[in-house]
Amino acid sequence: MSDQPAPADPTSRRDFLRKGAVAAVALPAITSLTACTDTKAAAAPAAAQAAAPPAPVLSAREKSDAMDAMHEKGIKSFPAKTAGKGNQLLEPRLEKGVKVYELTAEEIQWETEPGRKVKAWAYNGQVPGPQLRVREGDRVRIHLLNKLAQSTSIHFHGVELPNDQDGVPFITQPPVKPGESYTYEFTVPNAGSHMYHSHHNSAIQVGNGLLGAFIVEPRRPVAAHRADVDYVMVLNDGAHGYTLNGKSFPATEPIVCDHGQTVRIRFMNEGMMIHPMHLHGIHMTVIAKDGWDQPMPWKCDTLNIAPGERWDVLVKATNPGTWAFHCHILPHAESEHGMFGMVTVLVVKKAGVA
Repeated sequence: MSDQPAPADPTSRRDFLRKGAVAAVALPAITSLTACTDTKAAAAPAAAQAAAPPAPVLSAREKSDAMDAMHEKGIKSFPAKTAGKGNQLLEPRLEKGVKVYELTAEEIQWETEPGRKVKAWAYNGQVPGPQLRVREGDRVRIHLLNKLAQSTSIHFHGVELPNDQDGVPFITQPPVKPGESYTYEFTVPNAGSHMYHSHHNSAIQVGNGLLGAFIVEPRRPVAAHRADVDYVMVLNDGAHGYTLNGKSFPATEPIVCDHGQTVRIRFMNEGMMIHPMHLHGIHMTVIAKDGWDQPMPWKCDTLNIAPGERWDVLVKATNPGTWAFHCHILPHAESEHGMFGMVTVLVVKKAGVA
């Protein structure tokens, strides 16, 4: 047995050299072809760019004019028409001295501003739901029919009810299942500006529109709180964006009064953010917080309204004109495209002007 290596196979060596030579010849050709292809691919967009005319360079005045036109268009379209109106007063039927209300929770399409329709969960087909206005000491009965695809309930926010009427599933009542109904009945205890809303999956359900105003008139009204116009303003910032009474500017509703009249505004924050509401031109006198009269009314022009809070103010319409009225967290009210969201106006009409 020999320890010498076996002689090289001349045939294998010739094959290796032949294949190497072929590869050496082919490599420059492949490289050249790839380079040519890449050059053509790179040249195509460059040629297209060269053919396209350069974008015009706008002057500062032209840019300003374009922005101003968008702002002016929004203002001139106010108040814009949209389908549906929320917070409409619901008259009860009387049954042996009991005021009876029927509320149906169901999914609808809701137009928040012209051309923008969103999915909403609404009471009686409106956002906010119907305004329920009763008197302190009234006996009321509220039938809830659930046509949603999930359970729900109603909580009467700020109303000091018996425990079993508080409307919180698994704490004070069972959830109201889809297709089922539930009845709330109570004697109205405390007067003031209150709310009603879902208390089940509430971040979603209230954010989508299951909310409304529950106004309790006092048995002994305070003379100093008399008003010619009584206006409820429900704030929300849920699935529908920044809204006042279910609408966004320019589809919000102006508050209108005559010169010299007194306007009562009942702010209700059903959202999840703070909204400092600011009125131009005229101050507000704060008279109530969460339904309770303030012992010493005070004046302001910007009122901070936190989630769940209700504030009542009086505005003496002493200054004629159309006055901006908006949330002063500015991204809730205006952008470079113009005003939107939580913006409306107070219109104080001059004597003799329609």
